[in-house]
Amino acid sequence: MHNGRVATQKHKYPKDYLDPSRQIKVASVFVVLVAVVFVVRLWYLQIVLGNEYRLKSETNRIRTESMSPPRGIIYDRNGNILVENRAAFNLAVVPEDVEDMKSTLVVLSNLTGIPYDELEKKLEEGKRAPFVPVVLAEDIDWSTLARVKSEIYSLPGVIVQVEPKRHYRFPNLASHLIGYIGEVNEKELRNVKYKEKYCIGSCIGKVGIEKVYEDYLVGVPGSREVEVNARGRKLRVLGEKLPSPGKSIYLTIDAGLQETAEKCLEGKVGAIVAIDPGNGDVLALASSPGYDENIFVKRLSREQWNKIQNDPDKPLQNRATASMYPPGSTYKVIVAAAGLQEHVINPQTSVFCPGYMTLGRRTYRCWKRGGHGNVQLYRALVESCDVYFYQLGLKLGVDRIAKYAREFGLGQKTGIDLDRELPGLIPTASWKKRRFGVPWQKGETLSIAIGQGFDLVTPLQMTLAYAAVANGGVLWKPHLVKKIEDTENGDSLEFAPQKRWKLSISKKNLDFIRHALEGVVNDPHGTGRVARLPDIKVAGKTGTAQVVSAARATKKGSKGKLFKDHAWFICFAPVNNPKIVVGVLVEHGGHGSSGAAPLARAMLEKYFYGEAQGLKVAKNARRERQ
Repeated sequence: MHNGRVATQKHKYPKDYLDPSRQIKVASVFVVLVAVVFVVRLWYLQIVLGNEYRLKSETNRIRTESMSPPRGIIYDRNGNILVENRAAFNLAVVPEDVEDMKSTLVVLSNLTGIPYDELEKKLEEGKRAPFVPVVLAEDIDWSTLARVKSEIYSLPGVIVQVEPKRHYRFPNLASHLIGYIGEVNEKELRNVKYKEKYCIGSCIGKVGIEKVYEDYLVGVPGSREVEVNARGRKLRVLGEKLPSPGKSIYLTIDAGLQETAEKCLEGKVGAIVAIDPGNGDVLALASSPGYDENIFVKRLSREQWNKIQNDPDKPLQNRATASMYPPGSTYKVIVAAAGLQEHVINPQTSVFCPGYMTLGRRTYRCWKRGGHGNVQLYRALVESCDVYFYQLGLKLGVDRIAKYAREFGLGQKTGIDLDRELPGLIPTASWKKRRFGVPWQKGETLSIAIGQGFDLVTPLQMTLAYAAVANGGVLWKPHLVKKIEDTENGDSLEFAPQKRWKLSISKKNLDFIRHALEGVVNDPHGTGRVARLPDIKVAGKTGTAQVVSAARATKKGSKGKLFKDHAWFICFAPVNNPKIVVGVLVEHGGHGSSGAAPLARAMLEKYFYGEAQGLKVAKNARRERQ
């Protein structure tokens, strides 16, 4: 340090150290050395070890395989399995691993019995990528599997895939309720709901519970990384993520009661619905004819599908929720409730029935040709007097009848957890004006007052309406699922009953109607006497819905089945503490008292007396049909 300044010393470097040309030479030498190292290494890998690595690349490949998840199991309310899964074996090929595709397909055709052209077509349709397996035959049987397995080591690229397949344990049981699954189609894949979760070949619920609860039932796919050799044979599993099964669904239906309903409908076309009036649980929901859900697990041929579609009895139609019928005399309960609540009549109001009523130039007849004489409301319901309700209908008018019909849930969807439900039709004067451009006529009021004319309902709607009468005025939303359970972690989602609304009908009026319905079954002159039980009071109402006018039927031949009336019977029991409501509709079944009431009795006996009595009733029902 000198004079307060810090002395700085300059470092001295060789003269050529900072020479740019020298730096370029050093960098060039470095680059050359690195290049030499790379060249030597490549020479060593390609020339010295080339054959070894070429052999490894040809003999070992890593492939990712998708693992289908098992769908959730479906149980009845008592834990009985209705729908489960089974192992299915699919014959597939990996195109890249097949040495001679033509000869391979020839061998497979001989082993499986499937025509060569069909295998070739499936191969072309299913090709997506060289290493993606193409399924040539789904769910092959055991004998075919054994033949393929015996030759598989001489067929490079041929593999057998194992996947869970849907199995409906009791074919035809609750088929319209449970539904079925099928392969996703192009239209569904364009739907945002399906686009991200499914691909070509995936199966989804097409109808019923399988469709409505698809998101719960479907599960999550897994994946597996496997090492295979050049002949496509698996050498080892490198890693896997197991699929997660779908959630289990517990239905509200009782399998035994459902079976009885379907036995009752054997050989008939129609529907039976059973409801718990205390909470809206659907205990049984049967539609006949039914179908075997298992036929849809495999791909249906066009011929098979056309046969089902063209069946005149339409087995895929759910007649309980998606078919509409005139309610016949079962509708008189709604008209009676409207008359009492509107003070148009009281229980003592009397009407003389000579067997007909004249309005203008037309005569409207009662079902009892000789008439009922002087009739009050109780007897009018018990003996189903048409003339009484003709006159009551005129006093109420179409719009007031419609008001109460809608209050009982008619003319609108019930909200049941099924797809394709229809709302029915409850006409009004304004509806007819909009629909046909002409005013409402008084004669049409007479027809709708006894459940004919434009009136259209579903069996489920009418059963729920009677459930509201039985329970004191609560209209429930019907439901089919009690709970959904995650089998992996034990979590469950339970569904609470849902009230739609409370009827405005007074307790006094509902009590009177229940008393009259008890008389329908237990009074000596009641039209539903066949539904009596020895120690349990049953209440109900018969209905006979005319399909065509009597004159038209006579003109075209009344003996034809298609001109016979539809038979209705709706009942509940026990009267003082109802536990079950049963609705029966038999297409072209004739009178409700003979065509539907015996089936309702079989359902009640099954419910109250158990399995042994239920089997006896089913046999009696078959004997009566014969």
